[in-house]
Amino acid sequence: MLSSLFIVWRESVEAMLVIGILYAWLKNNPQGEVGLRALWGGVVAGIALAGLLGWTMLAVQGELAGEALEWFQTAMLFLASLLIVQMVLWMQKHGRHMRQGLERELAQASEKLGVFGVAVVAALAVAREGAETVIFLYGMQMDDPAGSAIAFGAGVLLAGITAWIVNRGLGMLNYRNFFRISGLLLLLFAVALLAAGTDRLIGMGALPPLVDPLWDTSLLLDDSSPSGALLSAFTGYRARPSLMLAIVYVAFWLAVLLVQRRLKRNA
Repeated sequence: MLSSLFIVWRESVEAMLVIGILYAWLKNNPQGEVGLRALWGGVVAGIALAGLLGWTMLAVQGELAGEALEWFQTAMLFLASLLIVQMVLWMQKHGRHMRQGLERELAQASEKLGVFGVAVVAALAVAREGAETVIFLYGMQMDDPAGSAIAFGAGVLLAGITAWIVNRGLGMLNYRNFFRISGLLLLLFAVALLAAGTDRLIGMGALPPLVDPLWDTSLLLDDSSPSGALLSAFTGYRARPSLMLAIVYVAFWLAVLLVQRRLKRNA
């Protein structure tokens, strides 16, 4: 549940940062109170859209059984992993210009659509963060909806405290360091989800294990022990991995490092 809590906290902080940027822009905009009401209306609409996605996913799961349910849950693991990687790489490329980009989008939308444009930008921004959170939570706690609810509530609460600290100017959170460190942790979560999905495909016979196990470190740290299970949830650690899982794990980090190097080269 700690990994889910971190995901919700990180995504909620990002959403609150986006709302703060839009709010500050509107405070200095002639639209004034009307624009601010549109902003909060867009925030509510974005949350509703994310909630609708969560309800849809649970409804689809309720209609599936057996092999179809296995494939659906496995696909959600891979989708959550892919979205986490995409989000981290996007922030590394665009994070430093996020404020300017949002303000430009808001100016264009409000010029074309008036206050409705403000609501649309806010709704899309919040819905994106909310949709990512819903998919991440489903992938991490697909068999524990109560745990997802607890993680969501605690994560939002911690994000609110974090935003309050930042707004009070206490200097306890450096956003550059925040996104760098949290980005690394998110990549660890992403590979953990990828490992879980790969294990499912091997168990379903869709992928060959090749060599199973490739090694055995269960005497040092068993992934069924409390500490091993925690490491497994955060990093994808396996005491007795198959060769196929090891190949997927190494390929993931090589691909991420290659893309990060290209981003730095083009920055």
